[in-house]
Amino acid sequence: MKGDVIVVEEHHCKAGQRIAEALQDRIRACERVYTITVAGESGSGKSETGKALKEALEARCFKAEVLQQDDYFILPPKSNDKRRRDNIEWVGPQEVRLNLLDEHLAAAREGVPAISKPLVIYDEDRIDEETVQLEGLDVLIAEGTYTTTLKNVDTRVFINRNRLETLEARTKRGREEIEPFIEQVLEIEHNIISKHIADADIVITRDYEVQL
Repeated sequence: MKGDVIVVEEHHCKAGQRIAEALQDRIRACERVYTITVAGESGSGKSETGKALKEALEARCFKAEVLQQDDYFILPPKSNDKRRRDNIEWVGPQEVRLNLLDEHLAAAREGVPAISKPLVIYDEDRIDEETVQLEGLDVLIAEGTYTTTLKNVDTRVFINRNRLETLEARTKRGREEIEPFIEQVLEIEHNIISKHIADADIVITRDYEVQL
């Protein structure tokens, strides 16, 4: 997402290093692009961990790229917020073009040299398009709330931190005001996303310890 603020801190870097270390042999043995998802609730550190993991993999001489689920929302951020306020039942996986994101993971695994993907321009509340080069790629990471549900994935990482534990991170990021409606949205998301931990291969705890 263009205009997003991603602040990678020491605990994100440590988690990225630990995961990269754990997966490096599997990635080297894989004869195609290796796919990883990083999921969790809003403010849990998905974007930061995805970026930290990319950097940790690149330090091990792997070529890696990150896809953000935020780019795959059907509506741009402000329009999506209005749709939610008009009908709270809009909140959930149906807001996101998850099938398209899954198709892009599949394309990477199949050796497609490039994909054309959506790109959210946050400040302008619009969705553009960009080309992502996949040629020579070793690892493709998809990060976002519902990415655990994607099918074309080799390793699923889940950050087990709820909306109350992520309040400080959400405030730092400053993408949305902390208000009763937003907390209602986050509660709905929590009830959906918390169940996905059962499908995770790697769990990051509330204290940011990596459980393999």
